[in-house]
Amino acid sequence: MGSRISVIIPTHNRLRFVQKAINSILRQTVPVAEIIIVDDGSTDGTSKALSTHSNITYLHQPQQGPSAARNVGALMADGDWIAFLDSDDRWLPEKCERQLRFFRQNPEFKVSYTNEIWIRDGVRVNQKKRHAKHGGWIYEKCLPLCIISPSSIMMERETWLASGGFDETLPACEDYDLWLRLSAKVPIGFIDEFLIEKIGGHADQLSRQWGLDKFRLIALEKMMSNSELSPSLRRLTYLEFIKKARILDLGYKKHRRCKEAGILAEKIAHWQRILA
Repeated sequence: MGSRISVIIPTHNRLRFVQKAINSILRQTVPVAEIIIVDDGSTDGTSKALSTHSNITYLHQPQQGPSAARNVGALMADGDWIAFLDSDDRWLPEKCERQLRFFRQNPEFKVSYTNEIWIRDGVRVNQKKRHAKHGGWIYEKCLPLCIISPSSIMMERETWLASGGFDETLPACEDYDLWLRLSAKVPIGFIDEFLIEKIGGHADQLSRQWGLDKFRLIALEKMMSNSELSPSLRRLTYLEFIKKARILDLGYKKHRRCKEAGILAEKIAHWQRILA
């Protein structure tokens, strides 16, 4: 297996961050083969600033969401390994070197991710115990919440193609969905080193919005219908769906969204019958 890395950066109106993301790639101790930026309909001058950048391949497209942007970039890539970097995040200099070394030392793994530093409003914040990360067959660990950052992942190109990519119908939690599908099929290596910086606190971040569990429920329903999932993992998926659905149901009722609450109550009852 070769060592050529293709990096895909999806961006939308992140001009104030994206150059720092690019610079963090250029400072890698192991040079990457290519940097592909997919500008998802930015209107903040990103096109003018990056379209003539000598170190990148730049593509502008009408806004379709981060999943479509990542997928388009990955299909353009010709490296042996596919890596993603969100345009408001940054890599530490040894990130690529450490992951390539991991793959050489552990050839049974085709996917790996790293630990991460969280910076919110300019201040470093600690991860909580529930955000603990794991390696190996980690499907069960991926059910409660998204423990893998897209900016930390690196995978063999063929594994990426076989995964089906990010679900472009999901406006959020598309990473949670992909990690479930991926971790059900292959072991995922974890490098317990802080090799990326996740920058948070932006007013327009999707993660700040209420009700994102509705998209996680879609991902869980997809897995519950996956015939390749083992009975034990399917049962855990049922239980996680019911747990998340009950919490979301309370939120719908609190916000007087009676129609959504009714639909969700029917789904909860359905999956409880299946589980029984």
